Amino acid sequence: MGTAGPAEHLNGLPGNAARAALTRCCSSRRWVDAMLAARPFASDAALFEAAERAWWAVGKDDWLEAFGGHPRIGERGIDALARHEQAGMNRAGEETRAALEQGNREYEARFGHVFLICATGKNATEMLAALRSRLGNDPTSELKIAAREQAKITRLRLEKLAAS
Repeated sequence: MGTAGPAEHLNGLPGNAARAALTRCCSSRRWVDAMLAARPFASDAALFEAAERAWWAVGKDDWLEAFGGHPRIGERGIDALARHEQAGMNRAGEETRAALEQGNREYEARFGHVFLICATGKNATEMLAALRSRLGNDPTSELKIAAREQAKITRLRLEKLAAS
């Protein structure tokens, strides 16, 4: 018998455990509430569709709340989940780390939230290039780009739920 998929896993959790699991995927309280209300999920596909629908139904403040649940790219001492997602930072040299640190500060000053990128599969140089490129965006466009990145991160984290 195979292991349970994320929908089956999430459906089987009691309320508080389901809330905690969903919060690890996305820290927007309104998104988590919407996902809890949508349970049970008929399939993994239904779970992923509900997650997308709920994400794009919440507002800017909810997005910013979710963004706030992420460490800065390249930040040391982060939790195991973020460390795994940012594995591309493992081989980054001090010069790249320093440039990311400076870029993070510039980004936050310009946009008012942490630089968000789905870091899975990207190395430090790619993340730095994306950060520098996105610094030129207008705030409205950048908010939407960051929201799309959050949606990707949430999907990846949902896919890993049953394994956690």
